[in-house]
Amino acid sequence: MLQPGFDNIKYLEEQTTEILKRVDHFNQKLYLEFGGKLFFDYHAARVLPGYDPNDKVRLLHNLKDKAEIILCIYAGDIERRKIRADFGITYEMDVLKLIDNLRAWDLDIAGVVITRYKDQPAARLFRNTLELRNIKVYVHRPTHGYPSDINAILSEEGFGANEYIETKKPLVIVTAPGPGSGKLATCLSQLYHDSLRGIQSGYAKFETFPIWNLPLKHPVNVAYEAATADLRDFNIIDPFHLEAYGKTSVNYNRDVEIFPVLKRILERVSSREAIYQSPTDMGVNRAGFSITNDDTVREAAKQEIIRRYFWYKAEYAKGLTDQETFSRVEVLMEDFKLVPEDRKVVVPAREVLNRHSKTGKKVLSGAAIELATGEQITGKQSVLMNATSSVILNAIKVISGIPDNIHLLSPNIIESIQNLKRDVLNEENTRLNLEETLIALTISATTNPTAQLAMTSLKELHGCEMHSTHILHSTDDTVLHKLGIHITCDANFPSENLYIG
Repeated sequence: MLQPGFDNIKYLEEQTTEILKRVDHFNQKLYLEFGGKLFFDYHAARVLPGYDPNDKVRLLHNLKDKAEIILCIYAGDIERRKIRADFGITYEMDVLKLIDNLRAWDLDIAGVVITRYKDQPAARLFRNTLELRNIKVYVHRPTHGYPSDINAILSEEGFGANEYIETKKPLVIVTAPGPGSGKLATCLSQLYHDSLRGIQSGYAKFETFPIWNLPLKHPVNVAYEAATADLRDFNIIDPFHLEAYGKTSVNYNRDVEIFPVLKRILERVSSREAIYQSPTDMGVNRAGFSITNDDTVREAAKQEIIRRYFWYKAEYAKGLTDQETFSRVEVLMEDFKLVPEDRKVVVPAREVLNRHSKTGKKVLSGAAIELATGEQITGKQSVLMNATSSVILNAIKVISGIPDNIHLLSPNIIESIQNLKRDVLNEENTRLNLEETLIALTISATTNPTAQLAMTSLKELHGCEMHSTHILHSTDDTVLHKLGIHITCDANFPSENLYIG
């Protein structure tokens, strides 16, 4: 596992200071667009070893007396059930999770905005779900003329048609489950309505990636391109910043493309010259100043590019993304001369199949995990359990110092679960998945001290790398994410059945 290459304490201090400066500049109200993940930003943690995945919410908690939060979700993402890669849950479920987590951190939520709403059935149901739970919901339909026709945008038929979101605090965080959720349009809509009410509000952006003061082709910035390949985002040199200040900075295409319009909108709604001369000016990002080991973060970012390669290849095989998206990540791999096998756990996982095929045994799936010590542990599918369950049990045995020939699970418990699946639930596949295996381990631990010892080692798997030779069942995928394991898989289906779960 990589050593830290990022100073998290310095980052939090500098980021907080910069945000407070912007709040002071717009003394009545600042809308701060939050890019990336508010909670559990594992992408940032993977490419910047040492970064705390919950940095953003820690920062907000420190500012809770000044801040409240608006959550945006694009109606189209609800309709097509877009998945958040880190958790394997849909965007609308992530909004519910976000609300629960924000409440746990004692942060105020002004409401949820469903953007580009066209009465989509799934979006309408989601709206009802929230309102039945006493969550304030606003809907913004597609804005007439957006994003280029400023006269139409700044009219009663444009932003004027949007519901105004009532807020009370000077700092309003506008965030979402993922990119393309309508955060910017929501901020601008609020600025327009504030101007009608005589409120001089402002806008700024909290975007971790791309990191503006790293080179354009730095692996950390390229990893961001890989992560957003489905959005067709790409990084470019900010031409406005270069012209205004003679300094090179990196931004991404959508921010650069929209900047001339955005600048004019900001000038119109504030009735004064905009303070921003470039998209980079809009950002509040001190991440680049907190990197302590460039070699470490470069290597970490390259590994993230490979992870995204596997992710999009599997998504393409499942019909959840298109060929162009996967091809874009392939090009990024080629740019750095990366191959899938540069991910250390890939070869050991595949060798499980090769090794057993030479003995005449047909093994349908294999997996490998790399422990914090660098040791590679493998597992294979059997009649009792799938490869994911096997490799996790083998890994915690090694961590706990338990001999390989010691069984952790009671045969009676395994048989009982398999009988339930076959005879009661009428399932053809009676192999224990990871969730069932961990439940069986928990039961065994009540009477088996060795199983209890193994259970205490599960937390040691957090941050480990794992690879499967086949696409994972959704249950396994979810449990692995909860364990904090970074998982990839080959784009092979586990069986000829069309439904994999």
